Amino acid sequence: MTQRKIAGVLGATGSVGQRFILLLSNHPTFELKVLGASSRSAGKKYVDATNWKQTDLMPVSAENIIVSECSAEAFKDCDIVFSGLDADYAGPIEKEFREAGLAVVSNAKNYRREPEVPLVVPIVNPEHLEIVETAVSKAKAEGKAKPGFIVCISNCSTAGLVAPLKPLVDKFGPIDMLTTTTLQAISGAGFSPGVPGIDILDNVIPYIGGEEDKMEWETKKILGPLAEDKSHVQLLTPDEIKVSAQCNRVAVSDGHTECISLRFKNRPAPSVEDVKQTLRDYVCDAYKLGCHSAPKQTIHVLDQNDRPQPRLDRNRDAGYGVSVGRIREDPVLDFKMVVLSHNTIIGAAGSGVLIAEILAAKNII
Repeated sequence: MTQRKIAGVLGATGSVGQRFILLLSNHPTFELKVLGASSRSAGKKYVDATNWKQTDLMPVSAENIIVSECSAEAFKDCDIVFSGLDADYAGPIEKEFREAGLAVVSNAKNYRREPEVPLVVPIVNPEHLEIVETAVSKAKAEGKAKPGFIVCISNCSTAGLVAPLKPLVDKFGPIDMLTTTTLQAISGAGFSPGVPGIDILDNVIPYIGGEEDKMEWETKKILGPLAEDKSHVQLLTPDEIKVSAQCNRVAVSDGHTECISLRFKNRPAPSVEDVKQTLRDYVCDAYKLGCHSAPKQTIHVLDQNDRPQPRLDRNRDAGYGVSVGRIREDPVLDFKMVVLSHNTIIGAAGSGVLIAEILAAKNII
């Protein structure tokens, strides 16, 4: 058996950090050895430092790990570091880790807009990891130490949005106009401060701070091409694609639902059956690489009129698969559909773990 890579988690006591710990327990590729959190938690056993809020029990393997402060020195032996840090703290800490030569996969938003930082949904655009692959190969060729790098996970709602777009763009050419209305689960707001129960019960909150801008911008980077020298991603321009998002918080525990309408640039547009078959046939590169967490069926096309539904469909392929239903012609654009993705797995920590599996499969880490 190949020796497992050493992994660490930053922000280990938070909601994303806890999900990272669950996904890494008994993982065949990674061995979790270092947990980082605030100075309040440092020096304590993890079981004593965290208020565990996952529906699965805390892994026994994590209970007695002594929590460290979030310093590069404490993580120096890690092959990969998963960051579940809040954006208020992630910037300088992740920068320190990168400068210390560490590989960081981050769920925070701080570096998503840097052209040389890949923004990756692993079932959609793993080719953007060629940015760090090129940098690591160049350093090796020059006899230098491996450079540190940051790879960013996309916003949770963006992950669900782009999953069906990529195979359609690959098959039928560019999408030049796109609208989406989201129905986002409360888990996407985290534990603290989160959404007060009295606000979300019997209610829909038609505002999530910064979310619409993230979706509109991130889509253009994720679907954008790599520069010829593979040093950065070229953002799609407004002339190439226009994206409009409206975001709502709803009383669902896990699973983001999105109602999408889109128009292709090339005419005539494909048929509804062609769109459905293209989505059914899509196999993500992570599965082709044999990655442990990769979904066998990347996109599940559902024909029932009342699907997908969060409670019934969010756990397809252990939360790494995306469900698409109600695919039909749109009287204004070309097509409309309903997309469901598990926001805390393929939309957050699970994406981070699958990104790391791709990095390991390509010998980048």
